[in-house]
Amino acid sequence: MAQHRKPGSPSYPWRRPFAAPGAAHRKPRSGGAVRTTATLTLAGAASAAVAGGGTALADPQPGPDQVRSEIDTLHHEAEQATERYHAANEAVARAERELERVSLAADSSTDRLNEYRRALGSHAAAQYRAAGMPPEVQLALSSDPDTYLARAAAMDRSGDRQADALTGAQRQLRDLEQLRAEAAELTEELTGARDRADAERDTVETKLAEAEALLETLTERERQRLLSQDAHAAGTGTAAPAAAPLAAPAPAAGPRAQAATTFALGQVGKPYGWGATGPDAYDCSGLTQAAWSAAGVALPRTSQSQSGAGTRVSRDQLAPGDLVFYYPGLTHVALYIGNGQIVHASRPGTPVRTAPVDSMPFAAATRPA
Repeated sequence: MAQHRKPGSPSYPWRRPFAAPGAAHRKPRSGGAVRTTATLTLAGAASAAVAGGGTALADPQPGPDQVRSEIDTLHHEAEQATERYHAANEAVARAERELERVSLAADSSTDRLNEYRRALGSHAAAQYRAAGMPPEVQLALSSDPDTYLARAAAMDRSGDRQADALTGAQRQLRDLEQLRAEAAELTEELTGARDRADAERDTVETKLAEAEALLETLTERERQRLLSQDAHAAGTGTAAPAAAPLAAPAPAAGPRAQAATTFALGQVGKPYGWGATGPDAYDCSGLTQAAWSAAGVALPRTSQSQSGAGTRVSRDQLAPGDLVFYYPGLTHVALYIGNGQIVHASRPGTPVRTAPVDSMPFAAATRPA
């Protein structure tokens, strides 16, 4: 009988830690054991005794097919959480950029306010030096007509400058109040986005731990069979997708689409990595983003936001380079290479690979360029 894997031994030797951009702000996680699906589905001996015998019965263990189904579900849920994590990080980046803009504007407004304050202070000091004598009295006491006229003009200009300085100072004070209120809102938005990113990151790690625990319930032979099935599901017919023959891509619609397709196919065999954008590992939207970046086109980070980049095309209009989205929430994205094939980063434990375009529930497709 095949032996079970020793506790603690890695089920996915190629699995990378989930370390995506923006992780530096993450707060320490609280302690406690991770709840696993295996705990829910694989109970110990039944507490109830069988009538007449008093012998405790063990709950039946799920078979390999059931375990595979549960692992597939967990990986899909983790991918959904990963895309939400990317979206939260995009919100963090936007809030940080806006907060920087507001901060610079506030600094500039403060400088202008200080200039107006200095102007008003100079005028007040001049009045103090004149012992508070009203301007019309100072003019009346002048014995020289030319001096009289010069002083009159200067006082008019001084009065205008004082009025301008006062108006400017009031305007800058209003601007500062508005900028401070905007900064407070952005700070709250930034904190919320970071909290969402942390929560989604925890969800990803939890789902991955549950999948690992389920895989550990299988024998070594069953685990190898499951992983081999993953490879065969890609249409490669081998447990080593990196060495498998690739589907020949059809001619692309243009040089950019061709460059994106060529780049994506060049990544086949590289590992899947949560939150990874290359060059050593990728998640689904990280691969498509990197492929089109190699073609000179900037795509957003998440699969949902990538679905809005470019022109929508129907299933029967697909051309090499098009982005193909799967599942109702558009939580998975691949790059079409022609001849009914896609290339994508699918899930942990499975390298970047080619697969039939209909191997997952088709939802939408777009053409970036």
